[in-house]
Amino acid sequence: MTTYDFGDGNGPVPAHQHANGGGWVADSAVVDDAVWIDATAKVYNNAWVVDDAWIYENAQVRGDSYVCHEAQVFGNAIIEGTARIDGECRIYDDAIICGASELYGCTFIGGNQVVEDEILHDEQRS
Repeated sequence: MTTYDFGDGNGPVPAHQHANGGGWVADSAVVDDAVWIDATAKVYNNAWVVDDAWIYENAQVRGDSYVCHEAQVFGNAIIEGTARIDGECRIYDDAIICGASELYGCTFIGGNQVVEDEILHDEQRS
């Protein structure tokens, strides 16, 4: 069994490198085959990344979060908690989306923005 330490204090956990991009994915996470997980990106805990989503550069998707459709998470961005990222959202730079946030449509969040427990549709912040 292959393991990987995601640096979250849980030590090495069962994981694998995603066939589409080579990024690390915990076996407890759900990631579609069509998703792109870049070699330096990580998906772990109970996160879901499905449909045609892209996770790249140093981005992390963790917790019980959900990223779907054509959403892209990149840079050093973090998606965590029970956050849901849907549609054509772009989360980038050092942005953190957390709590029970829900982002839809063409929402773009970048810079050092922290979005916690908000519902956003077609909004831009950087």
